[in-house]
Amino acid sequence: MLDVTKWFAPGSGGARTYLLAKAAYVARRPALRQVLVVPGTRDVVGSLADADAAQDGGDDASGVRCYQLRSPRAPGMPPYRLLVRGRALRRIAVHERPTIIESGSPLLVPWLAAAAARDLGVPLVAYHHGLLPHAVAAAGGRAAAGAAAAYLRRLDRLFAVTLVGSDFAVAELRAAGVERAVRAPLGVDLACFHPSRRAEGAETRRRLGLPDGPLVGFVGRFAPEKRLDLLLRAWPAVARATGATLVLAGDGPLHARLRAAADERTVRWLPFEPGRADVAALLAALDVYVSPGAIETFGLAALEALATGTPVLSADRGGVAELVARSAAGALFEAASVDALAESAIALLRADLPALGVRGRAYAEREHAWDVAFDRIFAIYARLGR
Repeated sequence: MLDVTKWFAPGSGGARTYLLAKAAYVARRPALRQVLVVPGTRDVVGSLADADAAQDGGDDASGVRCYQLRSPRAPGMPPYRLLVRGRALRRIAVHERPTIIESGSPLLVPWLAAAAARDLGVPLVAYHHGLLPHAVAAAGGRAAAGAAAAYLRRLDRLFAVTLVGSDFAVAELRAAGVERAVRAPLGVDLACFHPSRRAEGAETRRRLGLPDGPLVGFVGRFAPEKRLDLLLRAWPAVARATGATLVLAGDGPLHARLRAAADERTVRWLPFEPGRADVAALLAALDVYVSPGAIETFGLAALEALATGTPVLSADRGGVAELVARSAAGALFEAASVDALAESAIALLRADLPALGVRGRAYAEREHAWDVAFDRIFAIYARLGR
């Protein structure tokens, strides 16, 4: 198969994690091959030799090959680049002869991938790692969201199937007129994100300069749809009632605005951390992970928290809400309500957190090992190829 996306760069998030996990899955199965086409600073073809970039070389014995195509920066979206070279993609596809092509980003890439799929006469699949209408609405309002939904309906004509991580995302896409949407939840690295890291919690806190006492945290992009503004408005009441500290780890376009509005006495800020082991250590050092946004298509960071044994607090709508409901390892609050967020956070911090953590880990092991996730996805591919 051939995967093509612009969402692949040092410092990028869930889409990159998904593609690297897929490469590892393919590498363990001699009957499978994966070709990855991503933007980069220069043209490189070789094996996916590590978790960060393609390296010079020829065929990869693991069955995975990566092409980086020299691409311009995406305006206002560091660290991403725009994959615009359709002719190069088509040449790669003709050379590699995949039996299926998957587009992992929603703007120019699907049109380029569709041309390559037509050349070969193979199915084109989408994996939506975000919901474009919701992201646009958070930044530009309802009219912009309507235009984005119309655009997704046009895209839907290109795809044999559109994969998303949650029932929520399936319902939202179908409501927008995307008819062939299918739930295909992501997985988690159960060895890296493991409860054993909780024994190192005190050392992790010391290393990161975090205080003793209850810690509630968020890890991710500081963007409008994440609703960190809601969390910061609720936080003074939580801090007064529980003595907890809020940890916000990451970066994004709202960083400066959010930091200016926060009470630095009860909120700590950590930079984006590219190392997965360091992210796992932080999640295991938290008492509660919080996901205040209501439009998450899946919620990989929340799943990683559950895998480390950290309970999750989520808005009662969206992909993370499904993870919490299915695992029974956290609590939900009424979406967009500052008071409900505060009340639920206080109640959860007073609950039996270790018992909830055990539930979360058991759920992650049962439903979200990467092998389980990709068994589902490759079964969908196989049905399309018949």
